[in-house]
Amino acid sequence: MKRIASITLVVIGLPFMSQAQTNTNPSLMQALMQAVSSATVSDAQVADLSRQAIKEMDAKNPVAASNDPYTLRLNKIVSRHQTMGGLPLNYKVYKVADVNAFATADGSVRVFKGLMDVMSDNELLAIMGHEIGHVINHDSKDAMKRGLQMSAVRTGIASRSGTVGKIAQSQLGDVADYLMSAKFSRQQETEADDYSYDFLKRNGYNVMALATSFEKLAKLSGGAQSGKLASIVSTHPDSQSRAQRVRDRAKRDGLAK
Repeated sequence: MKRIASITLVVIGLPFMSQAQTNTNPSLMQALMQAVSSATVSDAQVADLSRQAIKEMDAKNPVAASNDPYTLRLNKIVSRHQTMGGLPLNYKVYKVADVNAFATADGSVRVFKGLMDVMSDNELLAIMGHEIGHVINHDSKDAMKRGLQMSAVRTGIASRSGTVGKIAQSQLGDVADYLMSAKFSRQQETEADDYSYDFLKRNGYNVMALATSFEKLAKLSGGAQSGKLASIVSTHPDSQSRAQRVRDRAKRDGLAK
């Protein structure tokens, strides 16, 4: 897709160099610009905008049917996890070859076919736990606000009075792209890793799945499939060292040798 935003529209997740479509309509973009014109963007606004964005993304991308083998596998994997951190979740699979996944502030989790093809069930849970960790930690809210403010300044869409001017069609894709490929700080990535680790540990899964998922990404990033790695690798740099950090923590916790 073009880059599916960590959606960090709130999307949060792995980068986009993918076939997934991220364009949003003028009414959504107008709402986004109106939100950024205020001093603050509330959690409710972010969730509402995410809800609108994911609805459009689902309509423009190949979503696996309810009886599709990929959907059946994902539903089985997440059967115990319809909420996380108090956030109700809904899951779908995009039949896109990119190695990617993302979670949005409204609780939507989208997993790509390409990621499911290379990860085990527990590794998928680990990656989804990481993406949801960004949402729970409010990283998506902060990223959206930054992106909207940057776009407003760059394009000059907002007038001095704070009203929203006409938004050119070419600008819609720019904002959508940013929302779908937000970058997070090293601290935010570490905290999202910790959220996933704690999620796996709390629910009785092997925490090493987080380490092996990063190791697979590190290997893929240097191989033939590197072109299909979306935000996962580009927004999650130095996967090998992050895997080692997980391994070191697991040893300290007595969960690995």
